[in-house]
Amino acid sequence: MNLKRIHYISGLIISIFVGLHLFNHFTAIFGAEFHIAVMDKLRVVYRNIIVESILLIAVFVQIISGIKLFFAKRKSKNNFFGKLQIWSGLYLAFFLIIHVSAVLGGRYLLNLETNFYFGVAGLNTFPFNLFFIPYYGLAIMAFFGHVASIHFQKMKKEIFGFTVKQQSKFILIKGVVLTLIIFYGLTNGFIGIEIPEAYNILIGK
Repeated sequence: MNLKRIHYISGLIISIFVGLHLFNHFTAIFGAEFHIAVMDKLRVVYRNIIVESILLIAVFVQIISGIKLFFAKRKSKNNFFGKLQIWSGLYLAFFLIIHVSAVLGGRYLLNLETNFYFGVAGLNTFPFNLFFIPYYGLAIMAFFGHVASIHFQKMKKEIFGFTVKQQSKFILIKGVVLTLIIFYGLTNGFIGIEIPEAYNILIGK
């Protein structure tokens, strides 16, 4: 099995989790309590020793193989979706390193419940949000950009009269719309969310 195939398989595993994770963040438009309730139900699926171990291995494989593929393929990609694939993949590798480390650190070093409030503490506090807004926003867009690029390469036919290029652009548009909806929910309609005292350690209080 070559590196590209390994990267593809680990990416599929991670994508299933990311789909559930983004759906969970989408539910934030109904409030923090609803978001946490959905998270608790989803954690039955992915927060157990077997599934979580598979996910962590997949993340490690994805990061290493993705960085290797970036340096191997960056000069051979000469169209929009080709370039989007390698650069979105590089950002996702950067994001996964920081995000997974932060979650594990919060859980095992800070003894915090890494729920809704763990994720939104920085997003709703100035000046930390100057980092977290582009950090999270680019992560969602990079994910959809990566999916759109793969779709562009692998899909060979029209769907309902839409060309493959149009389909891929539609995936990107969905990413933009979902990003705005998620940010709306995670910031209480862009008004801001009050962070519980237990999470003040994350924002220097």
